[in-house]
Amino acid sequence: MTARTVAVLLAGGIGVRVGLGVPKQLIKIAGKAIVEHTLEVVNASPVIDEIIIVMNAGAIQQLESFKDAERFPKLSRIIPGGETRNDSTRAALAVIDDDPDTKVLFHDAVRPFVNERILEDCVEALEHYDAVDTAIPSADTIIQIDSSSHITGIPNRSTLRRGQTPQAFRAGTIRRAYELAAGDPSFHATDDCGVVFTYLPEVPIFVVDGTAENMKVTEPIDVHIADKIFQLQSSSLTADGELPDMSGQVVIVFGGSYGIGQSIVQLAARAGAEVHEFSRSTTGTDVRSRGQVKKAIRAVHEKAGRIDAVVVTAGVLQMGPLTKTKVKQIEAGIETNFLAPVIVARAAHKYLKRTGGQVLLFTSSSHTRGRANYGVYSASKAAVVNLTQSLAEEWSEDGVSINCISPQRTHTPMRTNAFGEEPLETLLAPENVAAVSLQVLGSDLTGQVISVRVEDIRDKTR
Repeated sequence: MTARTVAVLLAGGIGVRVGLGVPKQLIKIAGKAIVEHTLEVVNASPVIDEIIIVMNAGAIQQLESFKDAERFPKLSRIIPGGETRNDSTRAALAVIDDDPDTKVLFHDAVRPFVNERILEDCVEALEHYDAVDTAIPSADTIIQIDSSSHITGIPNRSTLRRGQTPQAFRAGTIRRAYELAAGDPSFHATDDCGVVFTYLPEVPIFVVDGTAENMKVTEPIDVHIADKIFQLQSSSLTADGELPDMSGQVVIVFGGSYGIGQSIVQLAARAGAEVHEFSRSTTGTDVRSRGQVKKAIRAVHEKAGRIDAVVVTAGVLQMGPLTKTKVKQIEAGIETNFLAPVIVARAAHKYLKRTGGQVLLFTSSSHTRGRANYGVYSASKAAVVNLTQSLAEEWSEDGVSINCISPQRTHTPMRTNAFGEEPLETLLAPENVAAVSLQVLGSDLTGQVISVRVEDIRDKTR
């Protein structure tokens, strides 16, 4: 009989170092709590049979929504953790079956980028070993110091590894190690492999390769790095990817009369969606008008009976020094580029809540750094990114997704009017951006900023 594999997500920390006022495992990145991202990866793994979460006792009630048999069928229980990491491991072992051959993987809940290959390697290694660790080579030179901060040794870096998780064991082995540790009044260990290493020195501990991405979110800077990794993961969506089947879906595009918006209208229709386009030039709809936006969305819902996605591509790009730009032009730019997405998102929410739908906004590659002569535009687009991330958190319990496309230079009338004619090989085609946009609409992403770059498209066409 094949041994069962139980994954234990250790979420007992309180996150003092992160400094955001909530346990670090509950910090939201890309629209979801970190522990939720981790749970999704582990739950989807075919090598895992059961999942137990060991949670900070003071915040355990915040995981009640995870008790969803349809969404997380492998999650069997959520139990309170102990005062230390080792206490939390003991708590998990106490509720795992007594079969000594059961495979147990202990994984930090704040390592959301563990991948299927690592999980498979750990489980496979337990066919040959009773204890397994995950680690990566050290890129830095490691030094040893004494109490006076003097270097006492410089170990050979080639033999050093940085420990990660999962750490995996046969249940009988890790139980025995903790039984022996319990009799040691000076017992102290920072991880579970350390317990086996100290109290069962005869047991070899095999090491599988981790990844640099399998980081632990511990410090404030880690939150920002993790957010960027999620963005990089979502950038795997490509213009030559297969379009989703959108049959039966109703899509609204504001700003769909030309450029990227027009391409989205055409591709969404080709994918089977019922598409409704609104713009000043075709329907007389001003996206800056709350009344006109609400009227347009309401009319579509009355006609189609549902709304699955609302896309906002409308935008204006005005060039020139701030001091020489008329105030009315500045106001119009901010209203179109930022206020309009706010108005549309607010008006669309109640309809998308009924379908578990998505809002798709657009930013600019200039959102990360202001550019001379169009700083108001760049600032407005940066605000759209913040809006996307904040609404992803606000709407997570409603089941409404919101994402943001960040296309690099794109061959659109708006860009040509601002910059003049440019070499086509340096620009994205609107169809490329539209293809990625539809893949996002067909995904379960939320809170993401998806970059579409000229280099990515060009490399794939060579």
